[in-house]
Formats: sequence, structure tokens, C-alpha cells
Amino acid sequence: MTESNSTAAKELTEIMEATMQNLHSKFQSMSDQIVSKMDDMGTRIDDLEKNVADLMTQAGMDEQQTPK
Repeated sequence: MTESNSTAAKELTEIMEATMQNLHSKFQSMSDQIVSKMDDMGTRIDDLEKNVADLMTQAGMDEQQTPK
């Protein structure tokens, strides 16, 4: 391999490594955002379930239900 080919291969390797690192960083950021949004959604669902249970208790519906 000539020196110019060696230099070109080295530069290409560096560019590819930088590109892969950039993609990894973007993927990690997106993954973190998805996990955060899922956690937030889980909290909202828990709050909603609690509010529905409270409303059912206030309405007296929980006493009328019988186990099946």
C-alpha cells in the first residue's frame, strides 16, 4: 500500500469512527428521551387510576361491585 493510500485509509477510518460516535450519541439521547416519556406516562396512568378509584369510592360504586 502506498503512503497516499495509507493516509486516505486512515482519514476514512477517522471519519467513520466520528460518524459512528455521533450516531451512537444521537441514539442514546433518543433512547433516554423515550425512557423518560415512558416513565412520565406511567406516573400519569397511576394518577389516573387513583383518581378513578377515588371517584368510584365517592360515588359508592365500589360497594356495589361483587367479585366474579
